[in-house]
This record gives sequence, structure tokens and C-alpha cells, in this order.
Amino acid sequence: MRFARRRSYSVDAGNRDASSKVEVRMALSINDAEKEQPDALFQALSTGSDGLTSSEAQQRLEEYGPNALPEKKVSPLLQFLSYFWGPIPWMIEIAAVLSALVRHVTDFVIIVILLLFNAVVGFWQQHKAEDAVAALKQELALQAQVKRDGTWSQVRAEVLVPGDIVRLRLGDIIPADVKLLDGQYLSVDQSALTGESLPVTKKPGDVAYSGSVAKQGEMIALVVATGTGTYFGKTAALVEEAGAVSHFQKAVLQIGDFLIYVSIVLVAILLVVQLFRGSDVIQLVQFALILTVASIPVAMPAVLSVTMAVGAMALSKMKAIVTRLQSLEEMAGIDILCSDKTGTLTQNVLTLGDPLVADGHDETELALAGALASETDNQDPIDMAVIGGLKDPGVLKEYTQQAFMPFDPIGKRTEATIRDGSGRSFKVTKGAPQVILSLCHLDEEAQRTVQGQIDELAGKGYRTLGVARSTDGDMWEFLGLLPLSDPPREDSAATIQKVRQEGVAVKMVTGDNLSIAREISRELHLGQNILVADELLEGGVEHISEKTARAIEEADGFAQVFPEHKYGIVKALQQRGHLVGMTGDGVNDAPALEQAEVGIAVSGATAAARAAAALVLTAPGLSVIGKAIEEARRIFERMNSYAIYRISETVRIMVFVVATMIAFDFYPITAIMIILLAFFNDVPIMTIAYDHTDVAPNPVRWNMRRVISVASAMGMVGMTGSFLMLLLALKWLKLDTGQVQTFVFLKMAVAGHLALFVARTRGFWLKKPYPAPIVIWSAIATKLAATLLVAYGFGLVTPISWGAIGLIWGYAILFAFVTDVVKMAVYARLDRRDRHSRRFVRNLNRSLFSHVGPHRKGRVRDDRPAA
Repeated sequence: MRFARRRSYSVDAGNRDASSKVEVRMALSINDAEKEQPDALFQALSTGSDGLTSSEAQQRLEEYGPNALPEKKVSPLLQFLSYFWGPIPWMIEIAAVLSALVRHVTDFVIIVILLLFNAVVGFWQQHKAEDAVAALKQELALQAQVKRDGTWSQVRAEVLVPGDIVRLRLGDIIPADVKLLDGQYLSVDQSALTGESLPVTKKPGDVAYSGSVAKQGEMIALVVATGTGTYFGKTAALVEEAGAVSHFQKAVLQIGDFLIYVSIVLVAILLVVQLFRGSDVIQLVQFALILTVASIPVAMPAVLSVTMAVGAMALSKMKAIVTRLQSLEEMAGIDILCSDKTGTLTQNVLTLGDPLVADGHDETELALAGALASETDNQDPIDMAVIGGLKDPGVLKEYTQQAFMPFDPIGKRTEATIRDGSGRSFKVTKGAPQVILSLCHLDEEAQRTVQGQIDELAGKGYRTLGVARSTDGDMWEFLGLLPLSDPPREDSAATIQKVRQEGVAVKMVTGDNLSIAREISRELHLGQNILVADELLEGGVEHISEKTARAIEEADGFAQVFPEHKYGIVKALQQRGHLVGMTGDGVNDAPALEQAEVGIAVSGATAAARAAAALVLTAPGLSVIGKAIEEARRIFERMNSYAIYRISETVRIMVFVVATMIAFDFYPITAIMIILLAFFNDVPIMTIAYDHTDVAPNPVRWNMRRVISVASAMGMVGMTGSFLMLLLALKWLKLDTGQVQTFVFLKMAVAGHLALFVARTRGFWLKKPYPAPIVIWSAIATKLAATLLVAYGFGLVTPISWGAIGLIWGYAILFAFVTDVVKMAVYARLDRRDRHSRRFVRNLNRSLFSHVGPHRKGRVRDDRPAA
């Protein structure tokens, strides 16, 4: 259903023979296009107002390539070879050279195998992570409205070709360099390309650049240049570089640096002592290098990239696309979520209620004027609801829409120039009642009457549109009000309750007036402390007072919100120490989405909003966000477990080996055993990205003190267990040196993976959530390999009896329970200390601020992370 629409330019597409070979001058620059008239461009590009045919578009795509920049791809061979270059590979390579010099052939072969293994695993995991990110980018591919075969359709922007006809609307990222043809105007933000700080108004005949953003208006345009042929040879990037490092990754990398420094210091001490004792220099240096390599987190880059990528893929299956992988850490820690009302808390299915007609007019006249001030092509929910209110939609065929001004957030109304069947022209408009009333210049009594009707409808949950008509374009006649309702989603109240139980406060943000906001908030059990954004932020959003920030923190929601208010709300909450998630869908929401720790573009958001957001929802509703928070917390727990395990392993191995050699002048394990330990440990640790974890009941943030305390305690227990095992083998069983070393090796191999199972949970290690099957089976496989190795030797270690193997397994399992008890005791002590600190802060607040009102309490904040 649509009515006639006049176009500014027309070339008869039927005069072109699609099957004939037409020489098309494609090498047009945007500067050339700016000087040419549209008709000349149509001819030069062999196209018309109805666009290309599908076959023509496909032919041009094959000839000139996709509308995208060529990606700089590194050769897989060079990627693989890069794993042999760097500080860690260098140490392994030096150890291999030293092994060759002293003719330890077995050591040399095993070291080379370890080097190749690390390279293969790292390369494979990086390839998997890159594939995951590529899949996410594909889901976020920029879309464009294009006219082909005479009909409008939506396609990926990368398949646009010169000669295509496209529609540009509010919020679109302009997908190619274009010549503007038809429409009133288009306000374009091209600051990223030209440096202009303010949006530029474009008229028919102007050009617009690829990558700029449509801020207001709507126009039809001709694609002139694509891909590398565009103004700056690039398009807007929707997905950040996947390799960016988050705060959490930085923290883990700091742990890696810490472990390297600790290892180097311990090895230095070992070297000084052993050289003073007259040990063989080459053998000692080889052992020291191998010990250092085994103690530092070789697998850390692969574990980080795979854990983040796997988590992002899991979120994509939940209809939440991560555009910046580093945002996963912030998502796990957000404690306030500011949610849009329309489409997120409500159904975004507008229904037209009973119109309220101004004196001297009737419902049919009001409904027709509202429909004529709408447009069907855009499928705008408000326009479709208004048109759907017509008793006979066929009446629109009697009218021609000569011009149409789409809705924009500033003007808050639409306007159309209409010609009826008799040739008479008039204008109609619909929009925010206050805006329409200001056009009509009603007397004070009439304005009070209409405002009372608006307030009454708002109290029932209706938003209203004012409708007016003008015969001369200057004097507007008020026709009445069209009430629209958008009921809450069925799952919104339950989802809000669930998100609150996870420690995240939900605040509603809506452009509707205060009465509607309170009604929706009442239905969703959000509370009635709804503030009017204009009054709250009347002093601007750049400098927010402490009093205003506290009011925003304590509010349940905000009404009459403009996009700039969202930015101020986010800043105020961050000023109060919160991590904030903010939803948005419009181009003007971009500053708030970028300012928030987690900007969330809701379902149906504009391309500009998606570009600014860290998370893009492809399904409506708040439940998607709740699931995304849960998954982010799972990812956090996996990384937290890895950090604890990695620190405890370094403490366990390094301190034990160095202390034993200094105390007894004895190698407790051989160089080849250290290499094998690193091999057996690296395989299962890769699977932590798929592990089952608890979901923390509250927002989680990085707590280095807690991680180091727990890991150090676990590592010291493991070191103690290794010392006791050494004494058992030396003093009680009186084994020879080779057998003692095998004893220690198997104990460290078995206990190492048991330590991973202990570290992955804060409670008893044998309780739910149980490890993922892939984690269990990888550990079983490597421990079985280690057990067979010590049973039969294979020329690598001194074999020991099956009885001794059973003793070691039982001993390691027993110490796993001891380690678990110590771990839980450390957590309990840390929890008591945190509770004591929080109690101290509360008492301090009561004593310091007992003389002021409740709203002024809470100045002293306890912002320690919850993790």
C-alpha cells in the first residue's frame, strides 16, 4: 500500500538493453560527480532512476570487486613462523642449542618437539579466534537500501556497485560515495573524514562521502564510487580490531610479567649458588633456561584469545553480537543498566486508540491527515500504526505526496506536501503535541484543554501525536490528537527481577512524558522515582554537580529524555563509581553508547548506533542483555581460574626446584622432565575456554589481591607436598637418583591438573558445576600419557613400579583435598575482611552524615571489586 510519489529526476530505464554490451565509464571520482548533472551521471554509469537489474549488478560486482577495502592478510606461513620469534621462543631455542652442544640428543629432540607443539597450538588457536571474529563481523555487516529491478530491497553494502540507486535515512552510515538526487535535505556528519566539527546540510545535486553518518533527513542517491575508489578509500568500520587488549587482559598480562620477573630472580639465585659450587656451566644454563620457560605462561596469549572468542560466539547464538571483544570484561562488572523503554521494555507494537478530535473536525479528517503525514516505504512503527488506523486505506490513492520531511529528534515532527485529485495542494504534519500546538497558535484556554487531554491519556499509558493541516504553508490548523499505546513485553517484569537478583540495578530511559513513564514503570515494578531529564540536567551535561549525580544514582528512571541527556546520565553514574550499561538505537545515542562501559545497540538500531556500541542485539527485549551479562561473568570466571592456576603452578614448581637444589645440591627433576611437564600442562589449559562455571551473583571486577593470595596459598601447599614426596622417596623408600626424579615428576604432573580443578571453583572442588567434558578428558589423556611414561620409561625417564605409581596418585589426590581446604580458608578470610571493611564504611557514614537527610548519605564509598 503506497500512494504516488514525485521524483526529481527520471531516465527511462526501459530504453536500455540489459543484454547489450554497454561501455560504462566507472572511473568517476566524487569530485567529478559533484560537477556533473544527474542526467549526465545516469548516462555515464548506464543506469536510471529505477536502478540496475540484478544481472547488471552482479556483472559489475565481478568486474570491479566488492564495496570494501581489501583486508591486509598475513601469509599463514609467516603467521606460523612468527611463533618461533620472541623472548619465549628464543629461550627454548637457546636451550635446544645448548642441548646439542653437550650432545644430549634426547633433550634436543624433545625441546624441538615442544617448540613445534607451541607453534602449532598457538597458530591453530589464533586461526580459530580469527574465524570467530570474522563470523561476528559478517553478522554486523553494513546494510543498504538499494533499488534493483525497479523494487527496493535490503542488501549488504559490500555488494553495491557504481550505478546503484540507494535510499539514505536518519542513522544510516553512508555506504559509498554518492550523488544526492531526490529529497528535501540530508544532514551529514562527515567529521571523521573532513574534520568539520558540525553536521553539513546536503541538498539534491550535492555529494556525500562513504563512511559519513546521516544525522537528519532522507534522500535518494546514486552510487558513484565504491571500495578503494571512494573519497578516502575506506568505509566505516563497525567492528573494532579483535586484538585490542581489555583491562582484564592487561591485568592477566601483568601477572605474566610478574611471573617472569619472579622466575628470573629465582633462576639468578640458583645460577649464583650452583656456579659457586662448581656445577657444569652449560648444563646449568640449559637447565635454568628450561626451568624459566616452564614457569612462565607460554600458553597465555592463546588462552586469552580463545576464551574471549569462544565467549563472543556463545553470545552471538543468544542474539547478542560483540563488536569489541574487550567489552566482555566490562560487561561482567556493570552494576547499573539504563534501558530504553520502547522496543526493549515494551513490545514496540503500536496500537492506535480512539482519536480526540478538535472542534469543527471529525475522526475521518484527523485520521486521513495523520496518514498523509506518514510514509510506508520506511516501515516506521508510528507511521504504520497511524496508516493502519484508516478505515479505508485505499483512500490514499486519491492523493499524491509531492514532498516528505521525515521525523528527526530535533524537530520532532513529520511534514508532507500533498496534492489531491482536484489538483489542490496543502500540507499536513504530525508529531509531538507540544511542537504541533506551537505551530497552530491556539489560545490559552484551548491549549489548556488539549494539555489536559494529553495528561489524561498519558496517565493511562498512551503517548499522543498532534496532527495539523495548512493550506498556505504558514497558518496551521490543529485537527486533534492520535493516542498510541505500546504495552510492556510479557517477559520484561520477570527479566528485570532476574537482572536485579544478579546485582544490576535497572533504570528506565524514555523520551515519553512523566505520566507515561510512571505508568510503564508501575507495570514493570521499577519504582516511581522518575525524574524529568530536562529539569535534572538543565545546567548541561559537561559539568554535573555532586547533588545531581546523587539524584541520578537514586532515580528509578528518566522521562522526556533527549539523546544528549543519555550522555549526561552515563557520566553522572560513572562519577558515582558505577560501571554502566546504556541501550540506544538512534544516531544521536552514539555519544552515550561510547561513554558507557558497555554501550548496547538494541534490535533495529541504526548503523551509526551499532558502530558506537560494544554489544549489538539482534533480538528485541531485555532478556538478551541479561543472558549476555551471565555469559560475560562466566568468561570472567574462566579467566580468573586460569590466573589463579598459572600463579600457583609457578610458585609450586619454581620455589620447589630452586629450594631443593640450594638445600640439597640435587636436581629434583631433569631438564627433559620440565619440558614434558610444560607439554602435559599446556594441552588441558587450552580447554578452559569451554569450561562450566558458576555465574557470580553480583557484578565482578578484577581483584588482584584476592587472586594472588589464593594462588600463592595453593602454590605453597603444592610446594610442601612436593617436598614431602621428595623426602619420602629419599629417606623412606631410599630410591636412587633417577627414580626419585621420576617420583617427583609424576607427582607434579598429576597434582598440576588437580590444582586446575581446585582453582576453577571457590567452593568444594568436587561439587557442581562440574568441569566440562573436554576439560576432564584432556586431563585424563595427558595424565595417562605421563603415567605410561614413568611406568615404561621409553628412554626418557627412569621407570618405576606400578605400586609406586599408585602411591603417587593417592598422595596427589590427598593433597588436592588439602589444597582445596586451604583455598576455601583463604577465601573465607578474605570475605570476612571485606565484610569488616564494608561494615566500617557503613558505620563511618552513619557517624559522619547522621545530621543530613538520607539522600545525602553514602559519600564514603567502598568500591573494592566484587570478584
